[in-house]
Amino acid sequence: MSALTTLLSPLAVRLDVHVDDWRSAIRVAGEALIDSQAATADYTEQMIANVDDNGPYIVIAPGLAFAHARPSSAVLKTGMSWVRLARPVAFGHESNDPVTLVVALAATDSSSHTQAMAALARVLSDPATTEALQQARSAATVLDLLGGQPPTPPSAGKAPAAPAVHKILTVCGNGLGTSLFLKNTLEQVLQQWGWSRHVVVEATDTISAKGKASEAATILTSHEIARTLGDVGVPVKVVSDFTSITEVDAVLRDTYSV
Repeated sequence: MSALTTLLSPLAVRLDVHVDDWRSAIRVAGEALIDSQAATADYTEQMIANVDDNGPYIVIAPGLAFAHARPSSAVLKTGMSWVRLARPVAFGHESNDPVTLVVALAATDSSSHTQAMAALARVLSDPATTEALQQARSAATVLDLLGGQPPTPPSAGKAPAAPAVHKILTVCGNGLGTSLFLKNTLEQVLQQWGWSRHVVVEATDTISAKGKASEAATILTSHEIARTLGDVGVPVKVVSDFTSITEVDAVLRDTYSV
């Protein structure tokens, strides 16, 4: 059993669900967390409020929304849910709508789910596995696919010489979900480049990022969070698809002009 499937109960998998809008989609994902005893109904409302407050930045890749909120008393244990929609719905994201898959995370703290996020980033960066997940007909098949270790796609082109030790911030509304997902994809690219010892990646929230910006070479985030951050004194790079090693590779090359 992988770190990812440890957090995803068969009770929390929903396939081909009919919903009318993004709020209904998150409610189904929240109900799945309730059924697996990971969270209470209050947490569902907190996930919806997160989108109301921060915009649809949780739509981290084409067709994929990663619903979550901060740790709270509404979280009973760290867990996830997986909801594939029968028909796509719009969340209001300018490039990644409409959404067909909602993955929800309930975390008791800021670290208990990090290995699972890394595993999920690896799985969803593999096109063959993603396609198989779209066709899966049972919770058991979904869990089998998520428990595998797909090959890491090759980096585009020759990696440049490494810089001195730098820090890159990945930023989201609360520093626990989408920023961590982007951090894991970026770390895959850095590993391919042989830069892992030279670039430290830190996932953080919008408020903390403003205070930490002076420590960083650049910030990677979504369109919505980039607008919230504004001018922080260092380059803010927008990533549309948090699962795309190719896009993150290109952003890193642009950052270092290579």
